[in-house]
Amino acid sequence: MSLIQLTIKGISYSQTQSGAYALVLSEMEGTKTLPIIIGAFEAQSIAIALEKEIRPPRPLTHDLFKTFSDRFSITIKQVIIHKLVDGVFFSSLTCEREGVEEIIDTRTSDAIALAVRFKAPIYTYENILDKAGIYLKADEELTIEEDLESDEIHVQLEEEPSRKSDLSHLSLKDLHTQLNDAVANENYEIAAKIRDEISKRS
Repeated sequence: MSLIQLTIKGISYSQTQSGAYALVLSEMEGTKTLPIIIGAFEAQSIAIALEKEIRPPRPLTHDLFKTFSDRFSITIKQVIIHKLVDGVFFSSLTCEREGVEEIIDTRTSDAIALAVRFKAPIYTYENILDKAGIYLKADEELTIEEDLESDEIHVQLEEEPSRKSDLSHLSLKDLHTQLNDAVANENYEIAAKIRDEISKRS
């Protein structure tokens, strides 16, 4: 079976499962997407790894794994989503140390969070994409991209309504101050909202 390389298209709040998020992967060359339901913590971890402006003051679990691996010269060469059973995806990490490769089973959400940090390619098999992938027409793809632009990094756990409603009235200087405070206090969902408000004004 041939492997197909995937890329992260975005993260959005799941419309089907409360408190969950949809990680949307898409073919590097093709029109299929692969939606995977993941938990809030994993969504937050992936979103933070994709972000350039948000840096947690303390390492998240996946950051710790990356630091540990770097310290002991372990690299992740690739991630493969290799099985789909009853709607659950199974994945593996191909790791390498001193020329020796090892394959480790992992949850798909953890595998993606680590792949982003290691800049490792993500693959799946053609039969899995055929079974679970969604074909997109050009107009549908445009609509999804527009939806994901507004939702993809909104890893919202608990939101402070006053902070959200006040953002549009704050100056850029105040927004940057609040962004730094939110990151320092590890309020990443609020930090993402503030970051989005800053991006709108850029």
